[in-house]
Amino acid sequence: MPASTEASTRVGAASPVSAPEAPAAPDSRMAPGGPGYRRMSFALFLAGVATFALLYSTQALLPLISGEFGVAASEASWTVAAATGGLALFVLPMSALSERFGRRTVMTASLAVAVTVGLLVPFAPSLPVLVALRAVQGAALAGLPASATAYLAEEVRPKALVTAIGLFVAGNSVGGMSGRVITGWVAQEWGWRVAVGVIGAIAVACAVAFRLLLPAPTHFTAGSLRPRVLLGTVRAHLSNPLLCRLYAIGALFMTVFGGVYTVIGYRLTEAPFSLPQGIIGSIFLVYLVGTVSASTAGRLVGRLGRRGALYAAGGTTATGLVLSLAGSLPLVLLGLVLITGGFFAGHAVASSAVSKTATHGRAQASALYQSAYYIGSSAGSTVGALAFHAGGWAGTVTVGLLAVLGVVSITVLGTRAARAQQRLATA
Repeated sequence: MPASTEASTRVGAASPVSAPEAPAAPDSRMAPGGPGYRRMSFALFLAGVATFALLYSTQALLPLISGEFGVAASEASWTVAAATGGLALFVLPMSALSERFGRRTVMTASLAVAVTVGLLVPFAPSLPVLVALRAVQGAALAGLPASATAYLAEEVRPKALVTAIGLFVAGNSVGGMSGRVITGWVAQEWGWRVAVGVIGAIAVACAVAFRLLLPAPTHFTAGSLRPRVLLGTVRAHLSNPLLCRLYAIGALFMTVFGGVYTVIGYRLTEAPFSLPQGIIGSIFLVYLVGTVSASTAGRLVGRLGRRGALYAAGGTTATGLVLSLAGSLPLVLLGLVLITGGFFAGHAVASSAVSKTATHGRAQASALYQSAYYIGSSAGSTVGALAFHAGGWAGTVTVGLLAVLGVVSITVLGTRAARAQQRLATA
């Protein structure tokens, strides 16, 4: 045995025994099966239901609104575009308020204002007044999406984040579905004004339950409302290439979705389908597919990775768009199922990736995503309606396919950027 080994042994024996390291503090954030997680999930699920039910409450009713006010689809579509545009413009300021006053406080106030306006919408005497009320409603709802994802990023353990955000997005799909189905059947009997009034009442119930169920935040730290601090945070996020790609992906996915569901009612009222309003509203039951695809997005990412999941979502959406061109109602419905499933999966993957990527200013990061997302919705509603007016359903589908091509192209760029980084790291 070498002498150096014995010497080192003696030195080691003479050395004082080091104190054992203190055990790491347990993660007190919520996780599936843990205290508060189920209440939190259900509360944010209800918030998602109320948000999408209110935001798109007029979308299935556009043919009736066109008929009452004597306007074309491109003009009636502003009742949708104004709401999503208002949300897009105000989501960043509302996220700043949530940094200062808390996520739960801002979400509660936003829902309160939105449901109040929702009860006024049925009494709009003209299309301009209706559009103005919808813009105010969208601006109020801006406090929900960014604050909700920031709340989850702070209060839920990282491994459960995709699933938790997926459940919130699933609430969006249930709200969008139930709002359209209910308004379709109610409007068939009593008109569009009663239909949107019913949605307003449902949203009131969701808002009350949300406030009673959502656990108080325990990991929130108040930030600053100083414009310079806010602008600095926004600038940092916009200089992050990955975040910018995710924002663009969210906007493009929503361009497809906004265009398809703004115009589909007009297509189904025309020959060869000529469906009544109640049946058209029931078509939106395909949103249940979005509920499933959003809530299982975490497992999809686990199997395929984030970029693989985005490729799958884009391919599914494109396939659905092509199928929807058929003159057969079953094929059109299958197309809508694929469009809906692909969209909600892609949205859940992209929005959860934003929350994971942002290491600071999460509310602003989420707000920028939501702003891009709803700008995409407004663009899709308007451009999709114009394309339908110019070229029929094929025009709307063309707009959607171009948007999906954009999603795939951006994801390819992300894949190449990731490989370049790996080569640099191993060089």
